[in-house]
Amino acid sequence: MSDDRLIVALDVPNAIAGLELADRLGEAVSFYKIGLGMLTGGGLALANELKQDRGKRIFLDMKLFDIGATVEAAVRGLAQFDLDFLTVHGDPHVVRAAKEGAAGKDLKILAVTILTSLDRDDLDASLIAPGDVKDIVATRAARAMEAGADGVIASAQEAAMIRALPEAKGKLIVTPGIRPAGADAGDQKRIVTPADAVANGADHIVVGRPVWQAPDPKQAAEAIVSELSAL
Repeated sequence: MSDDRLIVALDVPNAIAGLELADRLGEAVSFYKIGLGMLTGGGLALANELKQDRGKRIFLDMKLFDIGATVEAAVRGLAQFDLDFLTVHGDPHVVRAAKEGAAGKDLKILAVTILTSLDRDDLDASLIAPGDVKDIVATRAARAMEAGADGVIASAQEAAMIRALPEAKGKLIVTPGIRPAGADAGDQKRIVTPADAVANGADHIVVGRPVWQAPDPKQAAEAIVSELSAL
């Protein structure tokens, strides 16, 4: 049995590998994330196959950022694929443009706050405003939601703080950087377990390598679903 709070990231080289993984996961997973890395490997075709032919929900993780007119046009084009979630950077002008592009569709626009692979040293190197990472995330989340975002992407370490914001009422919180207990952290620096993420206020968790690198991906996914079901 699947649980759509679990989103499995298909961070594999191409659509063929993505379909093979989806076949192995079967009914254990109902929601998939397709990211920028697979865009040139048939990512949109894979999204359409999984959505239209297999009845899966699809999160297209493009993290769009550009001038408003370009973002609006890009989102309008992507919205025709009848997908579920799409990410854009959380700058208010980007969010407003994305919402215009998604008008009339069920596509949810999710704003990226601070990437979960970044810490304060990384922000300093990018000349991002000084301050605690969690405070910056909360501020960016509030501004994005004020601009119309349907939800945000944020580390589960900040999920409870975001959920407490007045602007977060009725909004989605989707958390990457999830690692089941005992899993390798990889390149993620701000991570939590699936159960802790949901307990902190996340609506959905995104899990990639701990599933598709597992000896038995279906068993790994089912273990996460069981952990969520026990909450």
